[in-house]
Amino acid sequence: MTKLTFPVLIINMKTYSESLGKRALELARVAEKVSKDLGVCIAVCPQYVDLRLVAENVDIPVLAQHADTVDPGAHTGHVTLEAVKDAGAIGTLVNHSERRLRLDEIRMVIEKARRLDLVTVVCAATAEESGAVAILNPAAVAVEPPELIGTGRAVSREKPEVITRSVDLVKKVSPNVPVLCGAGVESGEDVKRALELGAQGVLVASAIVKAPKWEDKVREMALGLLPRR
Repeated sequence: MTKLTFPVLIINMKTYSESLGKRALELARVAEKVSKDLGVCIAVCPQYVDLRLVAENVDIPVLAQHADTVDPGAHTGHVTLEAVKDAGAIGTLVNHSERRLRLDEIRMVIEKARRLDLVTVVCAATAEESGAVAILNPAAVAVEPPELIGTGRAVSREKPEVITRSVDLVKKVSPNVPVLCGAGVESGEDVKRALELGAQGVLVASAIVKAPKWEDKVREMALGLLPRR
């Protein structure tokens, strides 16, 4: 089972038709190739129905996009952490702006994931929320101002103070929890700027999934994780 290391590029496939089924595996294999070529960590978050297909066929970290707080049983339409683990994923995103949870629910998912040896990357909309969820000691906190998601206006350019304040607040409560960022990140320069601001990785979705040439875009962004020469 491949571990999540930092800095990291996390590719969230959301429910885009461009990354459905066999295409999800194609994109994951592109990410795997670039990861091995550059020696950087790239993780992917396919749709639920593609989780096992991807996890069983690539050697990079695979995360679910969400997991519910329920235990196995009569919970039609829910996704358990047990199912996520059985599919071969190493963990899950939690509290994405498109799948928000209450703080008590976030705590439940993190604690249960820890018992199952799964990692959690918890999303936060603000610096203050980043600090609040960092207290729960997830594997990472990802700050994503919702108003910038999908806009192409990168948080590292538009609201750099959100990243720096998140890093400061998280360090105060949980110094070992890495801070990632997302929302509008679309270029290698956006990634480099995020790391210069103190982030240890980025979450990307449409900028890669909808790119005409996946390998070119994944490589461009992954290069942003490398130290400037």
